Amino acid sequence: MKLQAKQMNRLFMLATAPFIGLILCLLLIQQPLKLNDSAASYVPSEEVTALTHNVSSQLDRAEEMAKYTISSIRHTGELYQRTTQTMSAIYQNVSQQATRPEIIYNRRITAKLGYPYERVDSSRITIELYKLNPGVYQGYAMKIKLKDPSAMKMALGGDTLGTSETTMKAVLRHGAVAGINAGGFADGGGKRYPLSTTVMNGHYLTGFQSSFKDLSFVGLSSSGKLIGGKFFNQSSLDQLNPTFGATFVPVLLKDGQRTPIPYKWQISPKRAPRTVIGNYKDDQLLVIVVDGYNERGSSGATLQELQNKMFNLGVQDAYNLDGGGSSSLILNGRVVNKPSDGQLRPVPTHFLFFK
Repeated sequence: MKLQAKQMNRLFMLATAPFIGLILCLLLIQQPLKLNDSAASYVPSEEVTALTHNVSSQLDRAEEMAKYTISSIRHTGELYQRTTQTMSAIYQNVSQQATRPEIIYNRRITAKLGYPYERVDSSRITIELYKLNPGVYQGYAMKIKLKDPSAMKMALGGDTLGTSETTMKAVLRHGAVAGINAGGFADGGGKRYPLSTTVMNGHYLTGFQSSFKDLSFVGLSSSGKLIGGKFFNQSSLDQLNPTFGATFVPVLLKDGQRTPIPYKWQISPKRAPRTVIGNYKDDQLLVIVVDGYNERGSSGATLQELQNKMFNLGVQDAYNLDGGGSSSLILNGRVVNKPSDGQLRPVPTHFLFFK
């Protein structure tokens, strides 16, 4: 639209330049009437009359030309204004048509989730919170649209390797509007370390570790897309330009299809509090956090149930994050879920969201 406006301005100047130039020429070419200062000189009255009439005629023509020029300028200005309004209307119509598929797709998503009972909206992010209660478990779904990739980050407990903190503390310390727990961890020497490959600000915290057993990486690329899966060499992960990411197990969906869940993770534990994350075709994110009163397999959701839930909601890729007492969902300064430990568990990595 800026380029079209410049083109219209050039058209306006080109249209009016000839008329303005003509007026200037008429004014410059007229020679002033000169009378000889000599007392002996004599100019006949007929010649003076003729000269006066000639000057008067030229002034009349200049006046008419000026009126015509003013009228042309006015007409050109009106044409410019109408053209600008038309182009603006066309631009708005095209913009609306361009966003229509996105709106329709989003309506299909929300129709399956229900009505959001809480919403956060800014120029960087939109978050909608839904309740899930299919009958066998209770939980929450948080749909996230990242308008700016920097609206999602990963925080390290206390910003120090080996340190852990609750998701609420991480949210408050970084000034985030929402947060969930991220990858798994291993305890040692009185410290709590992120499990396997962990990326912060584009750098590997403890180096790259080839995927082993059922572990998988999940994070965000520099372009704001959810990335993840098994990686057996660093170059294959580097190609995705990870900004941050953590590791846990297992992958639930890949390219819109269910992936086999290892038998071990189907029964150990069978049911549990869970935190899973996935993405839609339009790169919106979906986080599901399920409540449970213990980690002994008698409450919460199974991985198959969440896999089917994400699949039925149209999610393309989905990954299981750390669960049990680690499952945390923070929004607008409060704990949304009911932690099975009775309080939030300190963990080493958190995914945070910013307004």
